[in-house]
Amino acid sequence: MFDFFKGFGVTFSTMFKKVVTEEYPEDFPPPAPRYHGRHQLNRHPDGLEKCVGCELCAWACPADAIYVEGGDNTEEARFSPGERYGAIYQINYLRCIGCGLCVEACPTRSLTMTNFYELADDNRQDLIFTKEQLLAPLLPGMEQPPHPMRLGENEQDYYVQGPTLARRSMKPGSDVPDPVGEQVR
Repeated sequence: MFDFFKGFGVTFSTMFKKVVTEEYPEDFPPPAPRYHGRHQLNRHPDGLEKCVGCELCAWACPADAIYVEGGDNTEEARFSPGERYGAIYQINYLRCIGCGLCVEACPTRSLTMTNFYELADDNRQDLIFTKEQLLAPLLPGMEQPPHPMRLGENEQDYYVQGPTLARRSMKPGSDVPDPVGEQVR
């Protein structure tokens, strides 16, 4: 008999409380700073790609969501400072579980994860991101590859001096590098 009144008591106690609803599309809530969202293929400060087509990210992916095919650089067509570059790079977000193992496996810090989290679509084909969609945008001072190396004579100059180049590209008064340099994950 008293259970009936207990049920109504719970109903009446919550009926007049303020509703906690987020107006999502209109009110865009910021993600946590370390949130793992969409992937990004980074560039060197001169615009060359950091990806060397080693395919370690594809091997590390437990969901088999990454497909990489390496290509050879030539002096006429140079996309990265090394011997190879990622000619074909695809991430299937229908399979990706957002674990970040691909980021940890990348030896050149080419692959990082951004805070962008809106990855819904009504077309399955649009959720397979290609290299062009994943590459970081060209910033002022960068040149669209293919072009010769501008920051050194060989790939050692790029990878040994990479932290120095990243510090030079940091914005004044900020301890977070801009997208030209290394990304914070």
